[in-house]
Amino acid sequence: MEREQEKNREMQQRVKDLQHQVDELKELVNTLLSVIVEEPDGVHSGAAPTIPGQGMAQICM
Repeated sequence: MEREQEKNREMQQRVKDLQHQVDELKELVNTLLSVIVEEPDGVHSGAAPTIPGQGMAQICM
């Protein structure tokens, strides 16, 4: 019985640790997405930059 309780406590702690990691990763992803969509002039329109004289096949993301 005591062994099961110990396993349960360990599992709960592991779940808390994983939830903390998920929260940190969500924050990092949101920060990275903000940086990616920010245009050089600081406007957040989300529009991709246009490159004159080049077709879409030559753009790599």
